[in-house]
Amino acid sequence: MSLVLEQFLPYRLNRLADSLSKNASQAYKSEYGLSRPEWRAFALLGQQGTMTATEIAHFSTMDKTKVSRALYALEKRSWLIRNQDDKDRRLEHLALTPAGQKAYEILVPKMLKIETDMIARLGETNFAALNQGLDALESLFADETIALNSK
Repeated sequence: MSLVLEQFLPYRLNRLADSLSKNASQAYKSEYGLSRPEWRAFALLGQQGTMTATEIAHFSTMDKTKVSRALYALEKRSWLIRNQDDKDRRLEHLALTPAGQKAYEILVPKMLKIETDMIARLGETNFAALNQGLDALESLFADETIALNSK
């Protein structure tokens, strides 16, 4: 028995995700010089409002070291504010500053345009099929799937 890596589903999905992510990264990289980890932390904070570093690591599926570096970079830009928890001083609640929120509001329409363009290239029928397949995979591996809305 032999494995053909190019036909192995996890490999194909990973390669495709990496390619799509590189394509989408053009907007936040060219506009603000953000790395992918910085963008993911930034986007989560923009979406959720306030989070802890542990939550960002969980929902972004990044390790804590990458999250820590990304948060430090956002803080250096004055896009991130840290507020210590009143009950547990080890815990920090992270949020975007007004400058960070403004950058988020500028970038979101650009990112949505990139997604719209990808969907248009894929076509309505293929996009519906892709969504159905992704839904099926997520339901099969639900214990491993990250859902922000359950927060």
